[in-house]
Amino acid sequence: MANSDEYRPLLVNQVRNGHQKSAKKSMDDDWGQNFNEWTADGMPVNSVVGEPVARSHWDSSLFGCLGRNDDLCSSDVEVCLLGTLVPCVLYGSNVERLGSEPGRFANHCLPYSALYLLGNSLFGWNCLAPWFSYSSRTQIRQRFNLEGSFEAFKRSCGCCESLIEDEDQLEQCESSCDLATHLFCHACSLCQEGRELRRRMPHPGFNGRQVLVMIPPMEQTMGWDGP
Repeated sequence: MANSDEYRPLLVNQVRNGHQKSAKKSMDDDWGQNFNEWTADGMPVNSVVGEPVARSHWDSSLFGCLGRNDDLCSSDVEVCLLGTLVPCVLYGSNVERLGSEPGRFANHCLPYSALYLLGNSLFGWNCLAPWFSYSSRTQIRQRFNLEGSFEAFKRSCGCCESLIEDEDQLEQCESSCDLATHLFCHACSLCQEGRELRRRMPHPGFNGRQVLVMIPPMEQTMGWDGP
């Protein structure tokens, strides 16, 4: 009886360790079963329904120009003014943020400005620059896995399900919607993209920079200790 009482804690520990190992193995199996499949874009596939993870929504709507203020003078009012008065500057800033490297501003701002002036001179409205700038909206949507205009319309009305057979056709429809958005709501689309990028990505010109604050020395007085 004494021997059985002596070895009873050892048996209890062995059983407890066995339960812990089996529980850990089952968790590892479930993890591997749920996340062993990935799409071509790097998104995990849900093993239950076999569909990619749902896309995110834009941080602000297309007409949400006066939303909120951010740090570093990146208010929505500033974005709205840039998109309305100097869209070439806002487009160049958006592309520079999206590229995450300085120096891309002039390479996109100057061609946009030329198309902007040419379209307004020949046709009376900015109809040429959107053909050059709409690809940035497509890049933002793909990079952050955002819901496109066509997908939002399909979700709201519940139609057009039979028209889309695969992801390639869906992407073609979304790219066409990006072009239409830039053509007919160009300033608003640039502002929405600018707000989205400023919420998600810092400007590449400020990455790694440190601000050095110079503090003047305190006032000093000269004293003389006489005899």
